[in-house]
Amino acid sequence: MHRPNPPAFTPRATCARCLRPVALCWCPHLVSLPTRTRVVLLQHPREREVAIGTARMASLCLPNSELHVGVDWGDSAALARALSDPARPAALLYPGDGAVDIVAHPPEGAVTLVVVDGTWSLTRKLVARNPVLAALPRYAFTPPAPSEYRIRREPAESFVSTLEALVHVLGALEGDPERFRAMLAPFRAMIDAQIACEAAQHNHRGRRPRAPRPPRPRALSALHEREADVVCVIGEASAWPRRTADGAAPWPEELIQWAAHRLATGERFEALIAPERPLAPGTAAQTGLDERDLLGGEARADALARWRAFVRDTDVVCSWGVFGTTLLEAAGGYLPATRVDLRRLARADANGNVGSAGAYLTRLGGSPDGLADLARGRAGQRLAHIAALARHLAGQTAESSASAAATPARTAASMLGVGCDDLTQSPAKNRLS
Repeated sequence: MHRPNPPAFTPRATCARCLRPVALCWCPHLVSLPTRTRVVLLQHPREREVAIGTARMASLCLPNSELHVGVDWGDSAALARALSDPARPAALLYPGDGAVDIVAHPPEGAVTLVVVDGTWSLTRKLVARNPVLAALPRYAFTPPAPSEYRIRREPAESFVSTLEALVHVLGALEGDPERFRAMLAPFRAMIDAQIACEAAQHNHRGRRPRAPRPPRPRALSALHEREADVVCVIGEASAWPRRTADGAAPWPEELIQWAAHRLATGERFEALIAPERPLAPGTAAQTGLDERDLLGGEARADALARWRAFVRDTDVVCSWGVFGTTLLEAAGGYLPATRVDLRRLARADANGNVGSAGAYLTRLGGSPDGLADLARGRAGQRLAHIAALARHLAGQTAESSASAAATPARTAASMLGVGCDDLTQSPAKNRLS
């Protein structure tokens, strides 16, 4: 039987600037931000082949930058030239032994900022095998928020993309954080376009991938069955950078703010807790709180006593991650037995990183825009997002339960035990991740 010849293959048109297919080009979102800081990006060759990398994007946004690809830099004339500028002494942006918090203790004057780009495994080896890099003064930072890199999983929440790191660090070095947030526009455009493209294509079995589905009502029964008991919480910490040889911080993380919001009544709780150990550098800037208010906060025992009077044994504590709840328990605070970690639930639903609570709310069709802060500082907005997400998920669970009314009903007690699977957190599993 005669079979017609398949149509000739036509490669997709590619943008010469960003090297992405024209349909996924993010160049219209690029910005040009002059800086006194000279940025030198050293990219591992494997990362150059990654279509969703961010080093090229960052270099296109920063006219005072250069991008080089390689592994061995000892004989690199280009790097030697970049490091020899007496007006801009070189510094390496990479965490490790002896790294100084660049936000709390920025270098004096303009610098040449060397940034290595690649996976954390590759960049660790790259720095170790190049004495010219390992010998540079080293700086690090604590990200003010989780990475928005929803299409690429980071090893931990404190890890961000190369572009996101430069947004934060240049904002601090140049004294204008808001100006450098414009660099996130092409980054977000790339992520949105990639997600849309993946949703439109067939997977390898010829089936379309499922759209993000609402989390299972079984795992969220506590939000629906006991909505009157739901209390959303968040905590902030004084967290010292890890500077010692064994990677430990000079002081452990310490709870300095605890806030809560009861969904059913709108009641709020907030405490600024005076640190019992030295306040970590940069804490005020990262939390959006005044350092004088933090140092003049109430005693830990008084704050925990007020919290114990606010919270009930029957409450359902709802959080985004376990960082805050772990801090509270480490400080001697009380938490009821029933807890729902919305971030863990969201990651299980998405099978990967989901960003912030506000980002996941948007993904489910809600909106974080226009919400009033529920506490002071950064925690106020984040708590508002957690509360809105909990309310949104409780509503979805109610709708799902109504549609399944014909099935035999289970008691609330059974749904809150095994029914919540491992997405409802027990005290024994409450650990810093």
